[in-house]
Amino acid sequence: MGSWIWLYLAIINVAGFAVMGADKRRARRGSWRIPERTLFAVALAGGSLGVLLGMRLFHHKTRHWYFVVGVPLILAVQVILAVALGRML
Repeated sequence: MGSWIWLYLAIINVAGFAVMGADKRRARRGSWRIPERTLFAVALAGGSLGVLLGMRLFHHKTRHWYFVVGVPLILAVQVILAVALGRML
């Protein structure tokens, strides 16, 4: 069962990184954008590390305080919950 969790986290974080890159590319081209709600949804679904790395690497959404504060906060809460859950098992 544990290996499925790691596989899920790997996939969702790659997806988080990819959507940040795709949205940055679309922003540069002036084309249709990925909604911010979707970017946060991916982070909340477990892809916060990928979204955060995408923010840093692509320099995307770094001027929006709710991303600069929100995504690391989501990551911190997810890490705390994972550690707490790990101790319970």
